Amino acid sequence: MEENFGQKDGHHIGEVAGKKKRGFQAGILVGVLSTLTVVCILGAVGVGVLFSATGWKDQGRKEELVLKALESGGGAAQEGANNILNVDLLAQISMINSYLEEYYLYDIDQEKLRTGMLAGMLAALEDPYSGYFDRASLESFQDSTEGEYYGIGAAISQELSTGIVKISKPYSGTPSAEAGLLPGDMLVSVGGTEVTGMDLTQVVSMIKGEEGTKIKLHIYRESEEKYLDIEVERRKVEIPTVESQMLENQIGYIEVSSFDGVTAEQFIKAYETLAAQGMKGVIVDVRNNGGGLVDTVETMLDYLLPEGTIFYAKDKKGTKSMEYRSDAKAALNIPMAVLVNEESASASEIFAGNIRAFGAGKLVGSTTYGKGVMQQMFYTNSEKTAAIKLTVGDYYIHSDININGTGFVPDVEVALSEEASKLIDIPLEQDNQLQAAVEMLRKEMN
Repeated sequence: MEENFGQKDGHHIGEVAGKKKRGFQAGILVGVLSTLTVVCILGAVGVGVLFSATGWKDQGRKEELVLKALESGGGAAQEGANNILNVDLLAQISMINSYLEEYYLYDIDQEKLRTGMLAGMLAALEDPYSGYFDRASLESFQDSTEGEYYGIGAAISQELSTGIVKISKPYSGTPSAEAGLLPGDMLVSVGGTEVTGMDLTQVVSMIKGEEGTKIKLHIYRESEEKYLDIEVERRKVEIPTVESQMLENQIGYIEVSSFDGVTAEQFIKAYETLAAQGMKGVIVDVRNNGGGLVDTVETMLDYLLPEGTIFYAKDKKGTKSMEYRSDAKAALNIPMAVLVNEESASASEIFAGNIRAFGAGKLVGSTTYGKGVMQQMFYTNSEKTAAIKLTVGDYYIHSDININGTGFVPDVEVALSEEASKLIDIPLEQDNQLQAAVEMLRKEMN
């Protein structure tokens, strides 16, 4: 899924005074890609997983449901567990356990068995955004959002239809690029553990670790039709979330790699600097950007757009909550193009979609990821050593648009050339998507 992942607070939604109505007690994970993009800059989870400050919930009922099921024949448990937990199921579990103890040839790791049962329950939902976190994976996940961690400096993504995890972008000057990883490399295993089909947040947790340690990645490179073992050293990597420059014809170019806590300030500064230089058109590049903080994208859109709804959510009961609105002040008064691709998810889609829905600009590139649902974390024991991540609501942007499963189809569709797709840093003149955006703006500026 974290939304520039790699920033320790990259999962949290903060308050925006006077602009947001709180709902859900909310752990919002707005992001991840059909590919699920996660930037392992410092090793954090990314792709767009956004949490509110109160994004975790304690589950106080735990063993209570099981006890009631045993005592009352399952009725009480059915009411609290959607008819899943009942005496028949408990009896089957007990019988299977007795068979294992009496007949199974090999030693049994009881903890792994319990974890597998719980993980299987979530996997049976067939929801790529929901999953179970045991003690180790939960601690790793929490470290990535709260603690000090180190990674390899690459964005990774996951194809929802196949579960394949791949390197979508190794960043220049980082361990991933130095080790020879390339865009499109498929991750087969991490540290000897197969990762295809694994929850992306857990894959990222496996890649990150202590500074100076190394992790072995077994990859398949489709362009060369061969498997490779690549060892990468974990380091602290700092990548600017916003970079900008003035192109020919007074067209400003602003690349946003993620939406973290400092991105809005960096973006506004870049925009105003280019405007002071006489910018007549602007391109905002959110390709390979898996998302980030919803507060950050709200601040950026509020700066650019006139008054209107930017974002709101609906829960299982259809209750509307968490509304964000822009005010009447709008800085954008020139033509805009937003560069997108299949790795643009979460906050990137909120940004790009609102720009188009407000009529403020057009999208150029390839169809975006298409994640219009949110997730929340729930603890599953009183010790808070295990948790589940569940999809809890839909989100909508301006004009009541939800793009879950479809994404945004660009106004100008153009696939990145095969040659450019293999490069870590694409020269501007070889970036055919960027050149298509420049050409579109030139026509609008004349």
